[in-house]
Amino acid sequence: MKGAFMTNPLVRKLGSFTMLSDDDKARLNGLSRSTQRHKAGTDLIAQGDRPREVFLLIEGWACRYKVLPDGNRQIMAYLIPGDLCDIHVFILKAMDHAIGLLSDARVAAIPKRVMLDTLREHPGIAQALFWATLVDEAVLREWLVNIGQRDAYRRTAHLFCEMRLRMRQVGLTHDGAFSLPLTQEQLGDTMGLTSVHVNRTLQKMRAEGLISLQGGVLTIHDPDRMAAIAGFDPNYLHLDRREPLQVSDPAAPFA
Repeated sequence: MKGAFMTNPLVRKLGSFTMLSDDDKARLNGLSRSTQRHKAGTDLIAQGDRPREVFLLIEGWACRYKVLPDGNRQIMAYLIPGDLCDIHVFILKAMDHAIGLLSDARVAAIPKRVMLDTLREHPGIAQALFWATLVDEAVLREWLVNIGQRDAYRRTAHLFCEMRLRMRQVGLTHDGAFSLPLTQEQLGDTMGLTSVHVNRTLQKMRAEGLISLQGGVLTIHDPDRMAAIAGFDPNYLHLDRREPLQVSDPAAPFA
């Protein structure tokens, strides 16, 4: 049974925040039991939609994005295996952004009632998801700083450092390498750079022996040096596990 728990990236992610009970793990595995395959380039949720389900990414990458009237796109977040597309997304009258797939993906669609019942019946899961939401907000703040205050080289280094740790959190790094199924255009839409600028930055990193990027797999050869270049401080990812809060505490999970 423990092996089955570890196949679900959501179990790995939430288990990195707090200790989950076997019942919690069983419920999380139940949420991902039924999945569907989706093709890269399709939207799970379009801007203006009113979702009735919460999507859980099991395999592949997705992103939050907005398209401006002139056709330019801004990517505001990456979603990787183990990420939920907003646990309370069905509260919204209409989505103010879209969630699109950056690669082929396997996705579980969790009905609204099932999600609400899970939060009510499993306070350990509710606490872990609350902390995960706080981390999402911290990542967005860091991305704003990245775009506003770092040059292209440090901006790219910072993003790569972050994604390495996020992929490692869900067990998807191997000898320093991890899947990065992004085009240079998509990286540019993330960091406010042109494709040409992204290409020059990647070529510089390759020439300096910092990275290899081949077939959608990124290898960071010297993570410490990369972190020093970026001024990367992983504290905003809050990867240190916290003790579960007492469910009798009326402030949980907000304490």
